[in-house]
Amino acid sequence: MKQLLILSGKGGTGKTTVAGAIIKLSNVKAYADCDIDAPNLHLIMQQESIPENSDYYGLDKAVIDKDKCLMCNLCYDSCRFDAISDYTVSLYDCEGCGVCEAVCPASAINLMPYKAGDMTLYRGNQVFSTAELKMGSGNSGMLVTEVKKNMRFAAADADFAIIDGSPGIGCPVIASISGVTMVLVVAEPSLSGISDMKRIIETAKKFNTKLAVCVNKYDTNIANNEKIKRFCQDNKIDFVGEIPFDKKAVEAVNNGLTIVDIDCAAGEAVRKIYKKTMKILFN
Repeated sequence: MKQLLILSGKGGTGKTTVAGAIIKLSNVKAYADCDIDAPNLHLIMQQESIPENSDYYGLDKAVIDKDKCLMCNLCYDSCRFDAISDYTVSLYDCEGCGVCEAVCPASAINLMPYKAGDMTLYRGNQVFSTAELKMGSGNSGMLVTEVKKNMRFAAADADFAIIDGSPGIGCPVIASISGVTMVLVVAEPSLSGISDMKRIIETAKKFNTKLAVCVNKYDTNIANNEKIKRFCQDNKIDFVGEIPFDKKAVEAVNNGLTIVDIDCAAGEAVRKIYKKTMKILFN
């Protein structure tokens, strides 16, 4: 299965807007939202099938049985994460390392399964896999891996999939890049946008995937847009197009539509980006 991953390096660049448009244009059989901290692809990709929900369990968390507790404070003294107070474990701070369980002389502490998020799978003409991590939970990279795995298993006969990744360059992004065929970076023409674009490109290069860049709202800073194009040219990275700032695009997203569902300049620009991207992906 060839997989196109759409990344941005930072939030707010329009990554999901571009991803939704490309999904709609390709009529792909399988796609996923791996932005598990704040998934929002479902807002513009309406699903007709009934969702299949399942719990995601990350690392176990320590629980103290106060009936057995000797109040010796060994667990408190040994916890390097400061997760224990008044003989109670904070589930937000506990990392599940098991030290407190090991040092407890009364066997009053046990590591217990902890629900860290919710996974959702839609089956129908298109398979859509997504998830949401609970606030304060870790193991984000592991959950992203599960989202991708669910998509692949549910659409085993699909030869192509599109993934909307997380912003940044952290664990969710690294888990998103692993195993994909190509990364499309959606950049913005700002100083921070250029810096973040370079960081995500450097990260993606370590995985030896195909790589391309497009710029959203390019006309908000023409000079910086030219810097991005020069950077791509100097580093032999495919530049597949630029999308203008378009108020109609904002209206479309607010109405739960993709920018290719309406007649607008941004939608036309993404159509050209889509054609160039597909040519690189399947070449």
